[in-house]
Amino acid sequence: MPALATLAGAGLFTSAIVPQVRQIGLRLGLTDQPDPRKQHLTPMVRLGGIGIVMGFVLALGVTWLVGGFGAIPASRDQLIWSSLFGSIAFFTIGLSDDLLQLPPLPRLALQIAVAMAVWSQGVKIGTITLPFDSSLALTLPDWLSLIATVIWLVGITNAINWLDGLDGLAAGVSAIAAVALLSVSFSLHQPGAGLLAAALAGSCIGFLRHNFNPARIFMGDGGSYFLGFSLAAISLIGPAKELTTVSLLLPLLILSLPLADMSAVIMGRVSDGRSPFYPDRRHLHHRLLRAGFSHRRTVLLIYAFTQWLAALALVAANAEMRFLWLALATAVLVWVIVRSRQQRALLEASTLDASQKPGRAAKQVLRPPMGP
Repeated sequence: MPALATLAGAGLFTSAIVPQVRQIGLRLGLTDQPDPRKQHLTPMVRLGGIGIVMGFVLALGVTWLVGGFGAIPASRDQLIWSSLFGSIAFFTIGLSDDLLQLPPLPRLALQIAVAMAVWSQGVKIGTITLPFDSSLALTLPDWLSLIATVIWLVGITNAINWLDGLDGLAAGVSAIAAVALLSVSFSLHQPGAGLLAAALAGSCIGFLRHNFNPARIFMGDGGSYFLGFSLAAISLIGPAKELTTVSLLLPLLILSLPLADMSAVIMGRVSDGRSPFYPDRRHLHHRLLRAGFSHRRTVLLIYAFTQWLAALALVAANAEMRFLWLALATAVLVWVIVRSRQQRALLEASTLDASQKPGRAAKQVLRPPMGP
């Protein structure tokens, strides 16, 4: 019940705050201008991350004041505060980029520095229980733990950031991932991480009211950095904190789609002799658009695959009613794919028909009159 209340509160707070942020952004002229690589055609305020963060913090604050966190041990309390610090720090880096257009390498250096600071406070990948013998554990040396944790935190953050290319895409995928982390965290008896995931999911859902196509505001790098780091940190203090091989794979499974997309884009750019930060249209959503799917259909397809992967994670975590959720997720995925293919075929047929009409009209004009 505290998790559901936190989710609902974050959604209401975020939904109410975002329009105010938009009005301020319009008055100050803080907008994202259109260009050939982007989908929007008019200037858009890109400070929606401020509303997401404020809704997230307010919801958690209310939950804490009413005792929703309960008697969390001091060690767990420290992990929650460290995660919150890192999330706000990453949001600040992204917001600075939104306002000042920071170069890629300084942004990356700041991200690594924050990730190292969070690692020093216990948010880390440190020990992994081996799958063939639960009594044996592989303890990572500090240097390897640091490298693995920094790659995890920075990698997922940038994967969500690069996914933010269509209206509602990053917010929707983050909401689905956060709900999955919420379910998995409670299944593994990690209520603190579960409440953080609930607040994150609610903030994303509240923001989607203003960001789903056609969007009225963008989250900006501040919002996507905040979402990405929060998901990465929650997965470390929640599902992966049990430090078994299976639980360590759960967040990887939930977030595998944006991670795979980021990896494919980086390899493609490097193979072409370009910088990994070179902007282009290699992302999954760009490919689906070129394949003929509409803006909304592309977003819904990625939603469907993400929720199916999240359902697989619930099965791996032995969550309650896991096979029911997997069956429902599979049905949703199949339905979305079939409907998307049907609409794509109808669109192609109507386009072909429209292109042939001028030719038929010309033939009718040139045809000789019948009769005397």
